[in-house]
Amino acid sequence: MGLAAAAVAAALVTLFALLLVAILSYRDASNTARHAQQAIASANQLEILALDLETGLRGFIITRRQSSLKPWQEARRHYSSDVKQFLRLASDDPTQAERAQGVVRALDSYNAVFSLQFLEFMKRNPGPARQFILDQHAAGPHRLDPVRKGFKSFVVGEQKLADERNTTAKHTARVAIVLGAVSLGLAVLLIVLLILYLARRVARPVRLAAEAAGRLADGDLTSRVDERGVAEVGALQRAFNSMAASLERGRRELEEQNRKLRESEKVKSELVSSVSHELRTPLASILGFSDLMLQRDLDPADRRRYLELVRGEADRLAALLNDLLDLQRIEETGVQLTREELDLSKLLESQVVLYSAQSDRHALDLDTDDGCVVLADRDRLAQVVGNLLSNAIKYSPDGGVVHIEARCTGSRVRVNVRDDGMGIPLVQQRQIFTKFFRGDAGRRLGIGGTGLGLALARDIVEAHGGRIGFESLEGGGSTFWFDLPLATAGAARGVGLSDSRRSGGGS
Repeated sequence: MGLAAAAVAAALVTLFALLLVAILSYRDASNTARHAQQAIASANQLEILALDLETGLRGFIITRRQSSLKPWQEARRHYSSDVKQFLRLASDDPTQAERAQGVVRALDSYNAVFSLQFLEFMKRNPGPARQFILDQHAAGPHRLDPVRKGFKSFVVGEQKLADERNTTAKHTARVAIVLGAVSLGLAVLLIVLLILYLARRVARPVRLAAEAAGRLADGDLTSRVDERGVAEVGALQRAFNSMAASLERGRRELEEQNRKLRESEKVKSELVSSVSHELRTPLASILGFSDLMLQRDLDPADRRRYLELVRGEADRLAALLNDLLDLQRIEETGVQLTREELDLSKLLESQVVLYSAQSDRHALDLDTDDGCVVLADRDRLAQVVGNLLSNAIKYSPDGGVVHIEARCTGSRVRVNVRDDGMGIPLVQQRQIFTKFFRGDAGRRLGIGGTGLGLALARDIVEAHGGRIGFESLEGGGSTFWFDLPLATAGAARGVGLSDSRRSGGGS
């Protein structure tokens, strides 16, 4: 259908294009003829002006009256403008332009060599000048003969040029009309063939498909149609057969969906249970110590210690609520970033200084490449680095060194946070970025946390166009890493492994 319609459209476009060519050819012929007539008229006007130059001069010399010189003076006044118009109209053809230049040169020569000089001669010698003009055998009366011949040659050439252009235009128009008629006939033939094609290859298969659809609606799931149709009709037939076959799979798909819904409900219940547990534990501590301080008269040292415990549990509860709110905002609107160019090395240094005071049994060792500039949200990236450092410290309870590295390679930078702690069991590694998952070791050892930090870190890193992952061996420590694109492709080219700086902290 598309090819047939395109063929009809092409035939019609060709028809109108050829008719347009015919119209433009006739218009071009008319413009050419009009231009030629204007050029001939300009030549005649300039020739009359030349004759006025001659007759005015002759009359003045013969009669010696100043009034007889008026034609000569008028011709001299209009000479420059008439010459410019004449040359402009003759410029469309090189041959005619050359002939026009020859005529103008002859006129200029007549004016400069004969007309002006002879007028001055007559004023000094009126008698000989009059005798020279009246003498038919002298050279004076025949001075304009080359100009007349030039005008005649120009007019003949211009008329010949116009005739040639008219002939060419008429021939082009005749050819265009013939081709237009052929295109019109071809378009009609293609339209008839298109109608026959639609009746056989489109209307009939669609009618058969409609009948099969009726049988399918009545419950006959074995109803099928022949798939020998072409293009969209064939696609319709195949889609119909695919639909009929998919109905047989519908029940299994519904059962699978029901199973997924039940799993979703289970996950929801587990989420509610995890959140309830995480909220209940700090609340129980806050309530217990508050009751204790209200019911007993404690000395200042014990009261301060209990208040510090209450404050710690309140901070834990606030952190949990902040993580939950942050997670909700990310799930609803995505990670909102305020990007700026920042030096990742300086960000890591500030986080190392901040977390080095978290434990007196840990030392934080920083090794970074210079020039690791990224386009990122400073606060969000600090949240990621802080979470990885906090986890490295918490899950290596025996202390040790936490190594932080930043390496620029190509157009990306990779940050590694490595600890020598307890590691992650293999069976729990695929759940490590799951929301509220903390692992058995964290619950067994009473390590605080909400299980949301790594899930939030993954969302933040991916929002920056980066990746996050880890490598861990149970009992052998863990290495968490993330990589980000550099702010400019050339930022990493100037970075070498020798251009690194090291800083460590511990308390």
